[in-house]
Amino acid sequence: MSAWEESSTARVVPPARPRKLAKVPFVELADGRLQGVVSSGSDIERVYVSSVAAGDHAFSCSTNNNRPCGGARGSFCNHILALITEAVLQYGAERVARYLRVDLADAEPDAGSIAAGMSRNRPAQADNSAAAPVFSRFLRHLAYLELAPSTAPLPETQWFPTTRTVA
Repeated sequence: MSAWEESSTARVVPPARPRKLAKVPFVELADGRLQGVVSSGSDIERVYVSSVAAGDHAFSCSTNNNRPCGGARGSFCNHILALITEAVLQYGAERVARYLRVDLADAEPDAGSIAAGMSRNRPAQADNSAAAPVFSRFLRHLAYLELAPSTAPLPETQWFPTTRTVA
């Protein structure tokens, strides 16, 4: 058993390229979607929770208090396009395209070709049921940033299973 398997920390995959967190502070490929939190361009106290489903590319965008995005009417809004751009920086274009199951048809993978590939399928607007869990994970990540650096275990992560068996 290797040392990292016995520790309470997980290996972190470094971003494909460095990114600035001001516009899109949280992005993840999870739950069959590209999802994250995007800052508002007009109100510093407002953020949008945006997502695009893998496969059918159904999309959703709403504020942190569940008001629908005015730009997401039948096509991707600027928040979703910013989310795709930051996901490409975080994970790399090939991984994002593969996760979302986008057919790039000989195009060089980048954020623009991924968005165009999804738009060709005429994605539908989905409900925003994923917004609450995504925003909750974002807030939990912010709370971890406020902790002082330490190698001590965090009580809320102690439930992770161990490889040792108890007799």
